[in-house]
Amino acid sequence: MSVGSEDDQADGAALDRLARGKARLAEITGRSGAEVMEALGEVAPDFARYIFEFGYGDVYSRPGLDLRARLLATVAGLVCLGHASRELRVHIGSALNVGATREEVVEVIMQMALYAGFPAALDALLIAKTVFAERGLTPPAP
Repeated sequence: MSVGSEDDQADGAALDRLARGKARLAEITGRSGAEVMEALGEVAPDFARYIFEFGYGDVYSRPGLDLRARLLATVAGLVCLGHASRELRVHIGSALNVGATREEVVEVIMQMALYAGFPAALDALLIAKTVFAERGLTPPAP
């Protein structure tokens, strides 16, 4: 096999990862991700590609967990970071898109108070409240 054909195969694999990542992102968020590519295009276009290829093309496309479980785990991780409000907002919405319930999202965030602290959980609950309101998801009756 020549070096050129190995390069061609590597390019094809990267394109497959990129296409798979874009498709997975659209499935999760309901958006194409073009805004991510555009926003990062002038600063770090390779980073935008990495998000699609690695994040969505590889990790979110792995077997073993369904998307609902993956997105609830993502919400938990972002709550624990305590400084990723934009991503938390997007991923709470994405968790709802793939079948997580309002109650599951709230419980995951509350659980993270044990690990991330109450301030991080409180901030996350307020972000969730905004996402729920935008989607018309009302709290259950007491």
